[in-house]
Amino acid sequence: MHSNIKGGSWLAGLFLLYVIGAGTATASELVAEVWKDPDCGCCNEWIQHLEEAGIQVRTFNIGNTAIREQFGIARQFGSCHTARIGGYAIEGHVPATDIKRLLKEKPEAIGLAVPGMPIGSPGMDGPLYGDRKDPYDVLLIHVDGSTSVYQAYR
Repeated sequence: MHSNIKGGSWLAGLFLLYVIGAGTATASELVAEVWKDPDCGCCNEWIQHLEEAGIQVRTFNIGNTAIREQFGIARQFGSCHTARIGGYAIEGHVPATDIKRLLKEKPEAIGLAVPGMPIGSPGMDGPLYGDRKDPYDVLLIHVDGSTSVYQAYR
């Protein structure tokens, strides 16, 4: 009987290690690396939006043009900052809810983009803009470079 208790404890310990390991992997997905211009205020507002949504951020204030190209995001989808999270590229003012959905669904894709800087998107929604909200789309950038609308905001 004593050996069964040891065996049960061993299995419980193994299960606990599995759960702790799985939790760590999930948490590590919620760390974004962001490349931006050091003087861009809307980028800082977007970073704050991510942090408020529980995403940790590491910032590189060196611009984003080179990294955008490295991640395979065409210039036409460009914005003022580029991020990498969970193996995906994130270009521009993508809402945190769409990033979390992407990480949950895990489509085969390069990532998400909100081209330009639409007013009303996260980081472009402060008091300076009043209540103005321009319509915009979050695009899913497929591996072949084509896009589809991932989420529309109207």
